[in-house]
Amino acid sequence: MSQVAGERRARVTATREQILTAAERLFAEHGVYAVSNRQVSEAAGQGNNAAVGYHFGTKADLVRAIVRKHADHVESQRRRLLAEIEGSGDVRDWVGCLVRSLTGHLAALGNPTWYARFASQVMTDPGLRRIMVDEALTSPTTRRLVEGLNRCIPELPAEVRAERDDMAVQLMIHMCAQRERALAEGRPLPRKSWHDTANGLIDAIVAIWTAPVTDGGTPS
Repeated sequence: MSQVAGERRARVTATREQILTAAERLFAEHGVYAVSNRQVSEAAGQGNNAAVGYHFGTKADLVRAIVRKHADHVESQRRRLLAEIEGSGDVRDWVGCLVRSLTGHLAALGNPTWYARFASQVMTDPGLRRIMVDEALTSPTTRRLVEGLNRCIPELPAEVRAERDDMAVQLMIHMCAQRERALAEGRPLPRKSWHDTANGLIDAIVAIWTAPVTDGGTPS
């Protein structure tokens, strides 16, 4: 690669990173569809208002790129945690792996962060939620985590399992977003650290997964 080509590639990489950072922050604070590509370009310091479309395509493509920006580190955290609990029959171990792979990533990012609030915004949008779900399902560590958790609770009916999976994910993402927002705004917090926050989340999510099932007839 020539020096000129290398410099151009470095500029493109830097521009993409600036756009991703600006978009993540704006989407976290205002919602994905409340923010225009022009606003993202301006916040990223780009004079060309078409920069977002040029580098990423559609808004959905930009959202997917933000998710993937964080995926490698979350995956690395989860892989390490899975190695520590391989073969466990304890629900708490598998839930801990799920929760701490996210809270560990957020702790490593420092303060302020925007990823939890960004994820919270995306998960409440029917069109964009599928992006995060699809990205998670293609993760090898997520599949291993789900398989391990399912082995611990084989008696749960499929529809209850799906319902509790959604409850657990929503609780984890929105509580992390709430803590992230409070940190950014300097408000008091019930837990001192992301590690302690994970403890509380793990307690609650284990309770969700292990709660008795009340018969309620045929699901609609």
